[in-house]
Amino acid sequence: QVQLVESGGGLVQSGGSLRLSCAASGLTFSRYSMSWYRQAPGKERELVALISPGSGSRKYADSVKDRFTVSRDNAKSTVYLEMNSLKPEDTAVYYCKARGLLVSDPDYWGQGTQVTVSS
Repeated sequence: QVQLVESGGGLVQSGGSLRLSCAASGLTFSRYSMSWYRQAPGKERELVALISPGSGSRKYADSVKDRFTVSRDNAKSTVYLEMNSLKPEDTAVYYCKARGLLVSDPDYWGQGTQVTVSS
């Protein structure tokens, strides 16, 4: 059974930092691209950052470039999102997603972790 468990969310003041973690189990982690998404109240879920299986490729939403950094530790089956210079508009539930190498592979989602940035 595949499980993705996010942690590290919380309440932080504007300009602060948080580090999110997503621990995976039940899958061969090194074969999956990992992504972070977020969903704010009343808005659609949006892609924040993506990292390839070997960390060779990383992509970011324009709104978080130069502030957020995605990384992974395949030995620990964990992906991270380092968030700096946080803004109130970063407030959302943050989810991690695992996508396999094949188009036919299912996507797996975590349950989400709340990030709230106060002004």
